[in-house]
Amino acid sequence: MKVIGLLGGMSWESTVTYYQILNRVINEKLGDLHSARLLLYSVDFQEIEWCQKQDQWNKSAIILSEAARALEKGGADCLIICTNTMHKVADQIQKAISIPLLHIADMTVEALKEVGLKKIGLLGTSYTMEQDFYKKRIEAHNIQVIVPDTDDRIQINRIIFEELCHGRIYPESKQIYLSVINRLKDKGVEGIILGCTEIGLLLNQKDTDVPLFDTTRIHAQKAALFALKS
Repeated sequence: MKVIGLLGGMSWESTVTYYQILNRVINEKLGDLHSARLLLYSVDFQEIEWCQKQDQWNKSAIILSEAARALEKGGADCLIICTNTMHKVADQIQKAISIPLLHIADMTVEALKEVGLKKIGLLGTSYTMEQDFYKKRIEAHNIQVIVPDTDDRIQINRIIFEELCHGRIYPESKQIYLSVINRLKDKGVEGIILGCTEIGLLLNQKDTDVPLFDTTRIHAQKAALFALKS
């Protein structure tokens, strides 16, 4: 079994979910008392979030690349970045290490292809919804990506940073998200990418009949299966 390096803490609320899923998938596959072989480097999210706000993406890439090198030096065989937004600097991080970086968008594309969807809605931070680093990676596979309108994007981003990253789960915020999903459905989307690793704390498939693609679960599940490959 390969050792998975987790670049986490962004936020730590969703990093907990990664840890749980990785261990559960390994145990389901191997049985008995088996669990995942993991190394975790949890960064100070305040520092990373400051870089985001100040448009200092190169500085954040340096911080995360140093953490990634530490994981490789510690014995990690592969790396996962436990956040969607910071995949904006995934290429820089990959260049800093020799082990493979398992990209969250690539694994989400695999899940979309498995069910044949071609028009998908994307929820996430403002950076993920409005910039091209994430959408283009999906659209390269002939999948159309639709994002919410401006006012909806502001609300989605606010709830992520002011509530979900602090572990605050409110019913009224769930209803805001479900209303956004319904508006995207009216635009013809066939499913919704939960493109922020905290959104799964608020929503699950029981809340809507629109297919949801929780990137945290997809990423962790597929990374666990990768770790079991010879």
